[in-house]
Amino acid sequence: MTDTSSDQRRAVTAARGLAGLLLGAGIGHFVAPKPFDVIVPPELPGSARAYTYVSGVAEIVIGALLLVPRTRRRAGLAAAALFAAVYPANLHSVRLFWAKPWMRAGAIARLPLQIPMVVAALRVWRAG
Repeated sequence: MTDTSSDQRRAVTAARGLAGLLLGAGIGHFVAPKPFDVIVPPELPGSARAYTYVSGVAEIVIGALLLVPRTRRRAGLAAAALFAAVYPANLHSVRLFWAKPWMRAGAIARLPLQIPMVVAALRVWRAG
């Protein structure tokens, strides 16, 4: 049997952490869009900048919704979906930086970091 109040406290903590991450990254998409443009897989139709801006808006909106108790649960599910949706850009960054050892190492290290972010987002969704 799980302690519901403990689960909810962990979910609120996770929601706040994810909100900070998403709000910061989302704002970054507008303040300095070029690094985000670069990692948009070229196989996707349309302009890289459009993907940068759309994902930035999604991050800001989901981050804000994670801070509101009434919308937190759905925002957790949306965050998990967003983390999965941007994974191809993380994979592309490995391909892009393959010839640059330090950047390649960072890009590779980033791949498994999506897992705890998805897990945290799903925790928020489940516990609300």
